[in-house]
Amino acid sequence: MAASGGRPPLRPFRRLSGLLLGRGAGARREAGGSEPNWVRGSGQAVLARLRASAVVQPDFLSLEEEETLSRELEPQLRRRRYQFDHWDAAIHGFRETEKSRWSEPSRAILQRVRAAAFDPDQPQLPLVHVLDLDQSGYIKPHVDSIKFCGSTIAGLSLLSTSVMRLVDSHDPQQWLELLLERRSLYILRGPARYDFSHQILRDQESFFAGRKVPRGRRISVICRSLPEGDRGPDLPPPLPPPPC
Repeated sequence: MAASGGRPPLRPFRRLSGLLLGRGAGARREAGGSEPNWVRGSGQAVLARLRASAVVQPDFLSLEEEETLSRELEPQLRRRRYQFDHWDAAIHGFRETEKSRWSEPSRAILQRVRAAAFDPDQPQLPLVHVLDLDQSGYIKPHVDSIKFCGSTIAGLSLLSTSVMRLVDSHDPQQWLELLLERRSLYILRGPARYDFSHQILRDQESFFAGRKVPRGRRISVICRSLPEGDRGPDLPPPLPPPPC
């Protein structure tokens, strides 16, 4: 993805008139294009396949809402050190926690997330997964285990824009990339969860549509649906949550 030969250097990604238009996922489309400009893929087939399964809502949070969540999470995160390995080697440069008690303003934000991402009768895990990636951190390609969460995850992106890449587990030539702008909401459902690996690109690889997307520290606040089926009493307790 880096520039080569006589090509001009790639410019950092930024909001440009004519590139990012309006507010909300429905308004954000490239001029003359049929796809929202937060998504690009290997071809029309994969774009059509994941159109309802991998979704981004830009500007889901206001600046004030982002500050509300960040301020509430910072004391708890600050007590943890960044780790540069993970129990399944899927993540590098992170610290994480799970949280069930929130302030009233934060609860209202999370309720908006749940209303946007989950069916009304879809059971959800009560704990919200909070993942803090260092500026040098990244999430390696992985497919989520059905042991940890169900068919839907929804994540808020705080502090930094990043790029998520999804690759078909059976055909690596089929891929999708999502631009997760700061304060956006992403939703992964069904095929995007189980048939594709997903990852957050490290800063050196963080490009989208030919533009560099500089990475900073990134906090994701993730709501998850309940795994399908009850765990039997004889099964061991679940392993730590995945880096969704």
